[in-house]
Order: sequence, then C-alpha cells, then structure tokens
Amino acid sequence: MILRQKLHGVILSTQRCIFTSIYRNLSLGCREIREREITQDAKKSIENHWKEVVSRGEFNEEAPGEKHYVLSMFPYPSGNLHMGHVRVYTISDAMARFFRMCGKNVLHPMGWDAFGLPAENAARQRGIPANQWTESNIRNMKQQLQRLGCSFDWRREVATCHPGYYKWTQYLFVRLFRERLAYQREALVNWDSVDETVLANEQVDANGCSWRSGAKVEKRLLKQWFIRTTRFSKELLEGLDNPILEDWKDIVNLQKHWIGECDGYSFDFPILSCLPGQKPPISVLSIWIERPEMIKISSFVGVSPSHPLAAHCSNLVAVNPFTGQKIPLLVAEDSHFQPGCDVFLGIPTIREADKQLAHNAGIEIHTKSIPKASEAEEVIREARKLGIGGFPVSSKLKDWAISRQRLWGTPIPIIHCPACGPVPVPEDSLPVTLEMVQEEKAPCPECGQEGKREKDTMDTFIDSSWYFLRFLDPRNDREIFRKDIAGSTMPVNLYIGGKEHAVVHLYYARFMNHFLHSLGLVPHPEPFRRLLVQGMVMGKAFCVKESGKYLSESEVEIIDEKHNKAVERATGKPVRMSWEKMSKSKFNGVNPEDVIDELGIDTTRLVILGDAAPFTQRNWSRTTFPGMINWQRRLWMTVHDFCHLREEASAGRIISKSPEFAEEEAKISDARNFYVQGTTFHFRHTHMLSDAIRKMQGLTNSIRRVPQDVMQSSGEFQRALAAQIAMLAPIAPHFASELWVRFAAVAQKDEFVNLTDDVLQQKWPEVDQEYELGLVVKVNGLELATEKFPRKILDRMSKEEATQVALRQPKVIRFIKEKKIFSTEVVFYPGCRVVANMIVERSSGKKKEEAEKKQKVQQEQC
Repeated sequence: MILRQKLHGVILSTQRCIFTSIYRNLSLGCREIREREITQDAKKSIENHWKEVVSRGEFNEEAPGEKHYVLSMFPYPSGNLHMGHVRVYTISDAMARFFRMCGKNVLHPMGWDAFGLPAENAARQRGIPANQWTESNIRNMKQQLQRLGCSFDWRREVATCHPGYYKWTQYLFVRLFRERLAYQREALVNWDSVDETVLANEQVDANGCSWRSGAKVEKRLLKQWFIRTTRFSKELLEGLDNPILEDWKDIVNLQKHWIGECDGYSFDFPILSCLPGQKPPISVLSIWIERPEMIKISSFVGVSPSHPLAAHCSNLVAVNPFTGQKIPLLVAEDSHFQPGCDVFLGIPTIREADKQLAHNAGIEIHTKSIPKASEAEEVIREARKLGIGGFPVSSKLKDWAISRQRLWGTPIPIIHCPACGPVPVPEDSLPVTLEMVQEEKAPCPECGQEGKREKDTMDTFIDSSWYFLRFLDPRNDREIFRKDIAGSTMPVNLYIGGKEHAVVHLYYARFMNHFLHSLGLVPHPEPFRRLLVQGMVMGKAFCVKESGKYLSESEVEIIDEKHNKAVERATGKPVRMSWEKMSKSKFNGVNPEDVIDELGIDTTRLVILGDAAPFTQRNWSRTTFPGMINWQRRLWMTVHDFCHLREEASAGRIISKSPEFAEEEAKISDARNFYVQGTTFHFRHTHMLSDAIRKMQGLTNSIRRVPQDVMQSSGEFQRALAAQIAMLAPIAPHFASELWVRFAAVAQKDEFVNLTDDVLQQKWPEVDQEYELGLVVKVNGLELATEKFPRKILDRMSKEEATQVALRQPKVIRFIKEKKIFSTEVVFYPGCRVVANMIVERSSGKKKEEAEKKQKVQQEQC
C-alpha cells in the first residue's frame, strides 16, 4: 500500500512531462489522451479512433492452415437491435477474435433472414413496398452492428430476399423435387384469418392462436407443397449421437423428442371416389405402420372422426399401392390411433380391435396367411422405388408443409401444365423473381403449352435452412457454393443462437444438410459441431398485483427490493417485481443505442458478457455497470503507470531493485500462468465468458500488487501485462488496442511479445512449458484428487498414462476399494488440464452396509 501511494505521488507530481517520448513513437492511438484517469469522453475518442481497425474480419478461403467457422444465427431485419442481439453478437465476436488469435483462419459472417409476413404487413401499413421497408431496416441494423465493433466479414453479407440468394433456395427446391422429396397434396392446415396465410404447427400457441396476429387458428383443407423430411428421420435421430457433436447438452433431447422413435414406416395410399366424375377431397393418405409386411393383408383404412375424410368415407376407397386392392374407409374411435396419427391401416388378421371394427362395418374378412418379417424389406424397397415412402419414422413426425399464401417470400419455382402436371422451372432459368410471379401465365418447360405459375411462396424456415452454406461462397452465380470450400470449412465449428430456435430451425437445417450430403455436396451430414445456446436478456418488470397492469419504473416506489416489496406511487397498490423478457408493453425494454451512448461500446460489451454465463438468463441491471467501469479504469491506470516508469528508466531514473525482486517476479510469473490457463480454458472449452472475465480480473489484481521496481524493470511483469491486454482484446477490442500501443511504445523487445503488430494480431498467450498443470481425478463425476505435472509432460500424456495416475491416488484407492471399474474417460484440455473420470460400480444400500460392517471389524481387529 505504501509503495502504491508513493508511486501515485510521483506520478501526480510529474504529470506534465508524462509520455513525452511515448507520443513521439506512437504512430497509432489517441495522442491527446494523457491523463491517468480515463473518462467516458476519452473512451469514446478511443473507440472512434479504432473503429476501422477492430471491425476487420476478412476470411480467406484460399489460405492454408486450419479454418474455423464461428456462426451466430442471422437476424430478421426488424429495424433495430435489441439487447438479445447485443448479447449473441458480442459472444460470437469475442469467440471469433479468440480463435483468430489462436492462429485459425476464422469465418465469421453476417446476413439477414429478410423474407416473411412481418415485413409484408409493416410495409402494407406504411403504404410502401416490402423490399423498400426491408432494405431500410437492413441498413439501419447493419450500422448498429458495425457500431458494436463486431468483426464480421461483411464481404459475405447475404439477404434471403435478394434474387442472388433465393435463386439457390429455388435450386434446392428443384433438386428436392427431382429426388421426389418435394410434392403437392391436399392437407388440413392451420389458417390465420387475419394474416390470411397458412401457419406451421410450431407457429400456433398453446391456446390455438397465431403467434403473430393472435387470431384463433382455423383448420382448412388446402393444396399444399411439402418437403419429405421424413426421408431422413432415422439419420437425423442417429446423428444426434454422433461424436462430432459437442456440447449440445439438452438440445439433443429436444431434437430426439421432436423426431421421436423411428419404429415404423409411412406409405402413401391413393384415395378414389366411388361416385363417377367426382374427386375425393384428399387424393393421397400417408399411413404409418409399424410392420410394413402387413400392408399386403390390410382390409380397411380407419380415420378419426375429426379427419377431413370422415364425412365422406362411404363414398371413398383407398388403393393398396402394393396389391392394387381397393379397401374401404371407416370412421374409428380415437383410441385406435397411434400418437400423432389420425389414420391407421386396419389388419383384422392380427388385431382383435380391427377385427371388431370390420365386423361392425360388415366388411368380409378373408383368412390370409400372415407375412413373414423378412418380407418387410421387399415392401420398403418397392415403396422407395415408387416414391411413396418406406423410410423409418415415428408415428408423430410429419413432412414439412412449406406453402405460404403471401407475397414477400421465395417463389416456389413450379409451372402447372394442363398436360404434364406440376413441372419445375429449369435450373438455368432461375431465379423465378417476385415480379415474374405476378405474370400468371408461363410456358411449360417440358411441352411448351401454356401453364400457370405457382402463386404460393416458401416458408421462411427454408431460407434459413441453408444460409450457413451460402456464406462460404456468397458471390458465386454459377453454383450454390464451391464443394472444395465446403469440404475445408464445414461443419460449422461453433453455432450461437437462442434456445427458441433449437428445435424447429435446427431440425430443418440438419435435414437440409443431410440432403446435401446425400448429393455429395457437403463433407458431413451434420452441419454444426458445437452449439452455444445463449439465454435471454431479461428486464425488470413491475406489475400491479390486483389488475395485472404493467408500470414503468418511474411509476413505482420500491420499499424493499430484497423481499420484493413495492407499490404504485399513484395509488399505493402492491406491485410485483420480476425479471421478464424485455418488451415495450411491459416498459422493461432497453435500447442498445442508449446503453452505448452512456457506457461506450467496450463497456457495454463487458457488461453484457460479465456476471452471467452465456447460456444462462442475463438480468439487465445498472448495478453491474460500476464493476466493469472500475476494471477498465484500473487497467488504464496500470498501463499509464507502466509507461511512466519505463520512460523514467529510459531517462536514467532507475529504481533500485529490492531484495524481494526475484520473489516478486516469481509471483507475477505464477499469476500469469495461472490466469492465462483459466482464461484460456473458459474461452476455448466452456465458452463461459463471464468466468473468463473473472480470471482476467484476477490477473489485474495480481498485477496491481506488484512493486514499482518490478514494474519498471521486470521482463516477467512485462509478459504478464502483455498477456492481460491480449486476453482483453476479444471482448474489448477498442480499449485493448489503445492500451497495447501505449504498452508497446515503451516495452522491451523479447521473444514472447510481438511489439510491431497491434493487439488483435498477437498470438493468444500460452502457459509456460515448465508450469505445473493439474490432472484432475474423478470417480463417477465426484472430484477426489489432483496431481500436478509440468505442461510439457501433461500435454503429451496418453490416456493409459493418465489412467495409471488416477489409479494410484490414495483417495481413489480408498473410495473404490473392491468395486468394479467399468471404464475410465480421459478428456485432454491442452495447455489447461486433463480430467480422468472413472466409472465404477455403485454400492447398493445392502452392499454398503456390509462393507461398513466389514471395515469396522477390521478396525477392531487392528
């Protein structure tokens, strides 16, 4: 403390001559800022000075070396960023910068999920074209993202509403159509009477209302386009257990629940009317059955009372696609149906309930020999040949209905010909633009007759099911993307986005990638290696308990925040305080522009990443501001003091080394290694950036305790300060860039720090080879011991060697005793740690009791 006060006094007394030669050597940086205390105005000057440098994020697909793809879910261009956007894009930017500093060639792109009903409705309300509204919103949000300092590769920017993008969305549809995975069929759909469009099941809330308009959803029978996503159901289910997937946590279970157990097959049955000249309301029924071989002995089709065909059963028959037999349709009670099904195949020969139904309906049952299980493969093969199904699927999973009755979407590239039926537009004639769809007539690509263009557009989930691939090669007008770039860059290394997209969007994106893999266009069926599912940013909401009315914070008097006691100022009525999703209607939203204006860019980034792990809920509170502001202040003062002391040394005013100099050097060396290890571990392996920040703050504390003689002359101190600034750079790039040029102007050249390049070009700090790291030993997940080894040994340790180390730990020996060891899982975190977890037999209550008795007897005998 005394040394720090002396240092402070020296600095204050020599304020005018500080940095004289520093600023002669400083070709970069804000020369006018010379004070020891950093102000908000100074921080804003720094951010303005460095904004062009820190925003660079170019990816070179032709460069050698390891490529690393960091992707955040692209936004819908609503017009303004919200705090959720600030969080997700700050996370992705910090991770992209980290991996660049680790020597990887990082792809970090950005684009716009720009089609959709909200833009169409907003434009209609304003009396302007949807494209004009959308382009204006994109320009505004792009400026906001650029202000946030994100290092996106803007050369790769795409918007799904641009013809250069949706040309290739249409190309995918055509490829799906030619593979018999896109088809048109009558279906009972969810109809939004306000927005006048079809809604997917996931766009209908628990109350049966539209997620957008709030209208009560109606059921309508319409002709719709479908994608046969069930073609890859089993592959999509099994892919969730692929070891390439890292850190998917509970998302695996969400996906598995969505897909269901693929314990049966779906087959298409044509429906015919028994009345001459009439068409059935639905021409094809998809019927799920557990045992395909039984189709040949089916006697009827059962439909639920709510099915669109229920009122027409007496006039309809289904055609068995394998035997040609016409079988009747019967209305059956709901108890006869498998989960998610409203039709079933009646097989009286093997099911008593079906036999009773057939008997009641007067259907004659012929005794038939039961097919053998081996005949199932023949049925499946024939079905796939005919294009009528035959792929493993759960009873609840359905094909993807993609038709939408709106203008602002990707046109479906189909021409309906009176002679040829639906015909895809040739690939060399794409795109079918929005303007072309307004022209109803078009020649058939096959026979030349006059046909009609398809009027429906595609669900926007189609647009977002493949955008990550277009980022690889966004200006290619000859092919969807270059296969070699996909081969060297895919799968995405880190995919960052909200949990609300972790089921439907993720399922469709996985389907599309599996399809493209089947065509040989991508190297792996799974598109994403690792997921980082970030939590929502929540705002404090104030709600009158009696009425449920939401109030602004200024209308509330907080009596006791800890015990959630507050009242409405005007009435004195009790108010409930809670953290809720930010919303204008709840008066708890926060405008990112206001936050940045108040705090600055880097402080905003630090605040949004601090305190809460990325995948947890972030409660936005001003109480977190001072901690980050003070940390920046302490970092600034530290670099300022370092520069002053090094200038003093250059002028010959050298502080004599104390007897504790070597000891203090050793301490700061140990602190550097310890905190570099911890920060690196959380950046690279856990992605818990809040913990990484805490580790960096720990290093700051250690640096601030160093005596001034060590600060002035120690190479170890210089290394520690360099590591501090470098590790700060991914999160606070402007501030770290300014700190670095000031540091580099006075630092001594050494083998560990590259003083000629800016901080964003530095290599990420490494733990010394001689520094001891831990091999953590666990049994059934319970940590029992840690043994230290020099990094050079631990990084080269084999699984067998790590297992032997684990087995020799005294605590482990006592814990395991005579229990059976099933396996040992060893996870290596190079440069950080090794974790060995032994899975052993768990003691039952009786066995444990007997073991304790045996141990007690042995102790008594001793």
